[in-house]
Order: sequence, then structure tokens, then C-alpha cells
Amino acid sequence: MTGYKVKYKNLQHTLDAMGRQIYDSLDYAEGFVTRGTKPKELFWFLKTMTSYKNDPPGVELLQSMPSLFMNNFWGKSGAGDCDCLSICAVACCKVLNIPCRLVVVGNSSTAPSHVYVEVKDNGSWVPFDLVNTFYGQTKKYRYISTIDVI
Repeated sequence: MTGYKVKYKNLQHTLDAMGRQIYDSLDYAEGFVTRGTKPKELFWFLKTMTSYKNDPPGVELLQSMPSLFMNNFWGKSGAGDCDCLSICAVACCKVLNIPCRLVVVGNSSTAPSHVYVEVKDNGSWVPFDLVNTFYGQTKKYRYISTIDVI
């Protein structure tokens, strides 16, 4: 399984599907990253390989790493929205043993609008948001919820 294209149901459904896509990405991530890579180095490596692209209207598109890079829905390697980029980041962090978690944000708990990854770097949680321009950067949101990934 490389990608899901389904109607958006709710946040929990999306998080469950993201978990499956992360798991399905681990083998690909193993051959994609270099052992010993530090979080900031990984961010810049992935930043050069990815680009932001909104989901189609009314669809929650969740691409695993093989789909994101080899069989991309948009026909452009690395193109995806925040959840696709987060799936990629978590899978890479997992194979590099970099502690990470998902962060769901928005203006309210009933309508989250963005997801990104935080990584443990030098003892602190640091935003690893591939949608933003720089390592450690994210926007301010009223609603923030962190979710541990297994």
C-alpha cells in the first residue's frame, strides 16, 4: 500500500491512516537516509527533496514515502501537503532513532488545520515543519496538541 485517497472523515481517522503510512514507509526510509544524520541535517535534506502541494478539494491524500517520491499523485516527486511531509519526516526519524512526535494545530480543537513533526534535538523539542522555510520554525496557533508516535 503506498497511498490513501479518501474523503475526509475526522482527525482520528486521518491520524490512524498516517500511522499506517508511516509504517509502510519504514523500509523505503531505511534506504533513503544516511545513518548518523542529525535532526537539522535531516530537515535540510528533506527540504530539498519535497515541496508543498494542497490536497485535492474534499480529499485527504496521505502518501507514503514510496508514493511521495516514486509514484506521486501530482506527478512531481516529493509534492505533498503537511500530512504527507509529516509521514515522510516521522519515517526518516524512526529509522535514524531520532525521537519525534506529531503536532496537530489550528484555531480550534474541532477544526485543526495543520500537522507537523517535532524532534528531540539536544534535549529540547524543536519544530520540524517541512512546510515552513527554516528548521525550528512554525507559525503560532491557538490550538496545539502533541501526539506521540510509536
